[in-house]
Amino acid sequence: MVLRSCWKSRHKNSCGPAGWIRPALLWFCVTQCVCGIGAVQESTNVVQKDAEFDVTYNDTVTSQNQTIYAFNHTISRNKTEGVRVTVDVLSRGSDSPILFVVRQKQAVLSFQIPLILRGLYQRKYPYNHVGRTLCQPPTRARSENQFFFVDVSTLSSQGTNYQLRVSRVESFTLQTDTKFSFTASPSQPQYFKYVFPDGVDTVIVKVNSDMTFPCSVMSIQDVQCPVYDLDNNVAFIGMYQTMTKKGAITVQRKDFPSNSFYVVIVVKTEDEACGGPLRFYPLRPDELIDAGNRSKLIDVVVTPAISSEVYVRGMLFILGIFLSFYLLVLLMTCVENKRLKKREVFQIPADMSPAETASLLGKNGDGQTPASPYEYGSFADNGSTLSSEAITDSATSTDNNYGYIERSLDGVGRCRHESLSSVEEDDYDTLDDINSDKNIVRTKKYLCVSDLSRKDKRILSKKYQIYFWNIATIAVFYALPVVQLVITYQTVVNVTGNQDICYYNFLCAHPLGALSAFNNILSNLGYVLLGFLFLLIILKKDIVHNRALFRNDLNALECGIPKHYGLYYAMGTALMMEGLLSACYHVCPNYTNFQFDTSFMYMIAGLCVLKLYQKRHPDINASAYTAYACLAGVIFFSVLGVVFGKGNTVFWIVFSVIHILATMLLSTQLYYMGRWRLDSGIMRRMLNILYTDCIRQCSGPMYIDRMVLLVLGNIINWSLAAFGLLERPNDFASYLLAIAICNLLLYFAFYIIMKLRSGERIKCLALVCILFTAVVWGVALFFFFQGLSTWQKTPAESREHNRDCILLSFFDDHDIWHFLSSIAMFGSFLVLLTMDDDLDTVQRDKILAF
Repeated sequence: MVLRSCWKSRHKNSCGPAGWIRPALLWFCVTQCVCGIGAVQESTNVVQKDAEFDVTYNDTVTSQNQTIYAFNHTISRNKTEGVRVTVDVLSRGSDSPILFVVRQKQAVLSFQIPLILRGLYQRKYPYNHVGRTLCQPPTRARSENQFFFVDVSTLSSQGTNYQLRVSRVESFTLQTDTKFSFTASPSQPQYFKYVFPDGVDTVIVKVNSDMTFPCSVMSIQDVQCPVYDLDNNVAFIGMYQTMTKKGAITVQRKDFPSNSFYVVIVVKTEDEACGGPLRFYPLRPDELIDAGNRSKLIDVVVTPAISSEVYVRGMLFILGIFLSFYLLVLLMTCVENKRLKKREVFQIPADMSPAETASLLGKNGDGQTPASPYEYGSFADNGSTLSSEAITDSATSTDNNYGYIERSLDGVGRCRHESLSSVEEDDYDTLDDINSDKNIVRTKKYLCVSDLSRKDKRILSKKYQIYFWNIATIAVFYALPVVQLVITYQTVVNVTGNQDICYYNFLCAHPLGALSAFNNILSNLGYVLLGFLFLLIILKKDIVHNRALFRNDLNALECGIPKHYGLYYAMGTALMMEGLLSACYHVCPNYTNFQFDTSFMYMIAGLCVLKLYQKRHPDINASAYTAYACLAGVIFFSVLGVVFGKGNTVFWIVFSVIHILATMLLSTQLYYMGRWRLDSGIMRRMLNILYTDCIRQCSGPMYIDRMVLLVLGNIINWSLAAFGLLERPNDFASYLLAIAICNLLLYFAFYIIMKLRSGERIKCLALVCILFTAVVWGVALFFFFQGLSTWQKTPAESREHNRDCILLSFFDDHDIWHFLSSIAMFGSFLVLLTMDDDLDTVQRDKILAF
């Protein structure tokens, strides 16, 4: 038996004929011992040939004929040459494939022809032309001669013709900043070596092609054997990403102890991973599918990445930009404080006697009574100064007054020392006579701010402070799991090497530590710094206002838009959280965590709308619980849209119906100032109104301005709902954000128009903020729509939009969007804060509520 004779060869110097002691024939003997059990005892003719490089060998192989080609290869420590084996089978129709085994000193490579590569659903693609590059293990000797053998065998009794060619790859080592072009296919992958030059610790490997398809994979692997260079194993080790026209991977020296790496290019058998069409499903499971011509011309270039000095320059730049806002605000605060101190010198205390007032005026001027009724912080009526005991609510008509009790300013000052927890809003809002009076006041044709700011200031202050504390609590509970999740994402990317998990701009993604795109994270610092600056501004104004209330300043008590800063605190906190969560999203941007980047955008848009409405309707603005519950519903639909909205008709129908119904309910709430009820009698009351106002007598709307706003709002929202239902955009989160922004802009435009229409003016500072913010928003949106990546497509398609850095060799277009949008949001907040400064000395019964 063959097995027995080979076992005896352990005690003798031969196994069969005496010539079989050669290492190549000894390996063949062992192979026959393992594979030849039970086989027919037939003699196999083994032929070994001394072969040469760059020579094409045409031979025939059968089950009785095996050929071994021996090559002598010189390996140098200072020069790396690649060796490539190319095989082509000329005969077709053989049932058994030809097996090629390449035996090297430290590696073995084997493949069969036809080479069968599998796609999705186990589709099989045969390839008769195969080219493979041999792994070149490093050597310590300056020069070393090594033999390697190519064994050709088959189990087919029919003769199969093949061509074998082994050649040297002269350009096997890539050079820095030098483009190299080559062709690859699924059965002929290519890889090349790159060695880090001295002084370079990070490089970017860029791969480009003019052909979108076939889909391909680029991989970065350590210099070790084996090299995984087939479609079915390229993801086993190293870093890899799919690509169509563009691909880029940043490689750091610290990740490769040998100071070198392989750049592996593999063409996939199918294009589905790159967004291409999917082939038909085979009729039979074992049916072989002709893949056609899937060769791809590819260019690769390795360029040095930025140095540490560029990192420092980028960080100093962003700190300098946003800290300059702190210096500007500090300068303006000093100027304002100086102006206020000068004004306080001439300010008349509210409790000063007429004789003292006249004496003070005589010292400070010409002794005449001030012409303005609001000058020096006191009211004047027909040339006489009012005493503090005569000050009552600003409403002068009986229609306006619903139980507002006269109280002295001493009582007001004393009440401010009481605990806010001892007063509840419901204590002032549950009596039937007050509710009845609300229906009278709030349904008047012309409303003033005094009609809608009658609740105790302590109660409203407490009510609106809840906005800040609620959003702070939401931020903590939302941010902690987000940070944990994105850290897990980054860890998975670093461990698996799968660059398709995250949608970076790979041509401008600068790593730092474990982070893959530090520049995209750093650029969000502006949101945090400017949000904190806005909080400082609000804190300063809040302190100044409280001091004015404490000293019973009449302007603070009875003039201007009521000052409630709780929503401003919430807006500043939301801006800071937007920066934090946007940074978390950019740790690993993809469609599953895009909601991190948009959640607080919804919050900011909603809070801005609420603040605009609160300015002239402080008594009837939504509570924090109601507002955040509605925003939670928006985020809930955002998650549903991202997960289920893509191409789902049922979801879009349900969402559009809910969108339209919510618009109609909110319109009714705003039109009637909350004085309506949603109950079983709603339809009867609607029919009654239609009959009396449209059929019995044709009468126009009572509140024309409100009606115009609500009609425009309904037209826009119904149009957006129809667009979503018909087009069904893939980016549902951005679509939802567009709805919020459109409504915010509409209400802001309405507010400005009504303000100017009412004879009010916009001060210089507010006008500068409006113009500056509008310009910055326009420039910011330009950079936003550059679209450097998109998770609406496959990772390979997204990389087609990647572009190089454009600012300081560190920041890309999206980073500039972060800079400008944070400045624009900060400016928008300042607009809301300063746009009604012209009313600070106007009595509230003279300020229209619209």
